Parts: sequence; C-alpha cells; structure tokens
Amino acid sequence: MIVALYLRVSTTTQVAGESLPEQERNGRAWAKANGHTVAAVYSDPGLSGALPAEDRPGLAAALDAVAAGAVDGLVLRDLDRLAREVTVQEAVLAQVWLSPGAHVFTFHGEVARDDPDDPMRTAMRQMAGVFAGLERRMIVKRMRDGRRAKARKGEHSVGPAPYGWESRNGQLLPVPAEQSALVAMRELAEQGLTHATIAATLREDGHPTKRGGAWSQPVVSRILRRDASRTAEQRAYQDARLLIGNHSQIG
Repeated sequence: MIVALYLRVSTTTQVAGESLPEQERNGRAWAKANGHTVAAVYSDPGLSGALPAEDRPGLAAALDAVAAGAVDGLVLRDLDRLAREVTVQEAVLAQVWLSPGAHVFTFHGEVARDDPDDPMRTAMRQMAGVFAGLERRMIVKRMRDGRRAKARKGEHSVGPAPYGWESRNGQLLPVPAEQSALVAMRELAEQGLTHATIAATLREDGHPTKRGGAWSQPVVSRILRRDASRTAEQRAYQDARLLIGNHSQIG
C-alpha cells in the first residue's frame, strides 16, 4: 500500500528537538515492517492539534493527496497527532474516509472505519479521544495550580521578575541597585509626589530601569501599582529574601 506520513509537533521546544525526525524515522520503520511504501511526508511543526485541517498546511496537503488518489492512506504516530480535539479528529477521519479504500494507520495499527452495524467502534474511539483530552487538560491545570500556589507565596512562577528582583530556579533574589530605586519610589510616593515627578527624580539620581531605558510616568506607575498589590504572603516572602540577600552581602 502507498501511504503518506503525517507528522506534527506543537511547541517550539519540540520543533527544535528530535520529535519530528523521530516521528518520521519510526513511521518509515512501521510502514516497512507492515509492507507499505512511504510516498510522501507531510508535517505541521509548531501548530496546535486543535486547529482544523484547513489551518494546517501539512495536513491539508496530506488530505488532498488522499482525495486525489496519490496515496492509499495516512500513517501517524497516534490519533493525537491528527487532532487534539475529538471534533477535529472526527472531521479529519470522515474526510479521509470519503475516499473509497482510503485508510488511516497509527503505529499501533489501522483505525477502523465507522460501521453502522458496529456503533460501539465509533463510540470507543471517540471516548478514547475524550479521555486523552481530559488527561491533557488535567496536566495543564496542575501546572497552572502550581504556578498560582508559588505566586501566592511570593515565589516567581512565570513571566519576568518584578522590578527590584531577579529569578533563579523560581526563587526571587534582590537586585541591590533596583531595590534602592524601589525604596526611593516608595518614599517619594509617600511624600505625595506625582509619578511623573518621581520618574524625573529617578532619572536625575541615575537609578537604573529594568531594561536600561528611560524612566517615565507609565513605568513608575506600573512598578508602584504592582508593588502595592502584593499580598501579605508575598510581602513576607520578599522581606525574608531581602534579609537573606543582605546577609549574603555582609558575608
């Protein structure tokens, strides 16, 4: 049977790594072991499996090859390479099966066509997709919950560290020059100075910004707003990190 390989990875890390070459290597090995000939390889590096076929050039081209009769079927690692959402998965399978005699294979074997006399076959495939999607979403939720828990405690979880700090392995470490500017900002704000005046004072006194740019009213406002929104846990955590930093400098 003449087949096409379809490969997909969804993250930059996977694109830069070995995931695509590994999928192709394993796909060719599977095809050879099962007596098939690989005529073409289509891929969608860095594209989500939640996208419909028309928004994935590689998959769209693979489906066109099936429709044109250039290949007898598609081979992919597993169905989650085809789609991350059951609705997309079923739409793509239906499109392949519009061509009489067209097949879809994973490295585990053929995905059997729908059979009106065997509705359980379709239900089991769809249920497997639903639970695979649930597992992925639960993993994402656990990661998100972990980041939120770290953020509540004041630890750094995601994004750039706040002004006055740098992040190492999820822990905040004080940046002395920025901490001095932060203290100055708080004191000037307590005196009732406008944020524009505070920015001018910081420029005159040579305090550094986070990225080396010039102090401005929006920058000062953003830093003071974030500083004021800290929770009690975050304040306690940062105070403790400051003490550790001061002791380190003394030592």
